[in-house]
Amino acid sequence: MEIITSKDNTRIKNAKKLYKKKNRISSYLIEGQHLYEEALKSGANVKQIFVTEKFADIPDAILVSDEVMKFLSDAETPQGIIAEVSLEPASTKPEQLSKLLILENVQDPGNVGTMIRTADAAGFDGVILTAGSADSYSPKVLRTMQGSHFHLPIFLENDVQNLYQRLKNQGITVIATTLSETSVDYRTISQPEKFALIMGNEGAGITPETSVTADILAHINMPGQAESLNVAVAAGIMIFSLTD
Repeated sequence: MEIITSKDNTRIKNAKKLYKKKNRISSYLIEGQHLYEEALKSGANVKQIFVTEKFADIPDAILVSDEVMKFLSDAETPQGIIAEVSLEPASTKPEQLSKLLILENVQDPGNVGTMIRTADAAGFDGVILTAGSADSYSPKVLRTMQGSHFHLPIFLENDVQNLYQRLKNQGITVIATTLSETSVDYRTISQPEKFALIMGNEGAGITPETSVTADILAHINMPGQAESLNVAVAAGIMIFSLTD
């Protein structure tokens, strides 16, 4: 098997460009054996695979040197396998689903990945990111999701108020988490048949417009002295309270 040993190889340089969102038009990169196996299980279209000697037995893989793999990898410790996967449009629309998580301007990639993975674990049907949220196909989000994007659709919405109206028109209850005089203890919410749970920005929370649009404003009581919860932790509590 021929081996690529130069970082200036055209194939390598083009693949590395996919880490930048502006270059990610029809495909993206995943790294590590677990994500590669999840891609295969889901039937994703794997366009090409770069491997070091450790994974040289994978059919049709492109063998690269350790130095080239280190150049191509975004991780501190490369795992020896990187695959290019096609970006496939969702086969449904958000308003056709029953259990949705909406991340409104959540900017930390670790939080975004953790919340998507939690929604997946709880059996949600889809996740919606607003334009101000972290890129769902960035390396850190992908690592944190651990393949959950292969299990449920992830949508990007620019006009969130239009989105909320579309959801409400389909009988989907819009629940937003916020601390306000009109918010209720999340434990008092009866589980709607169809709902969309909104988690807001780490510092600012949900927007004022969203607080007006939402059907239910909910909060998590905190008897201790901490001023707030990490948004991903709060999301985990809310997500499982709505699916128990």
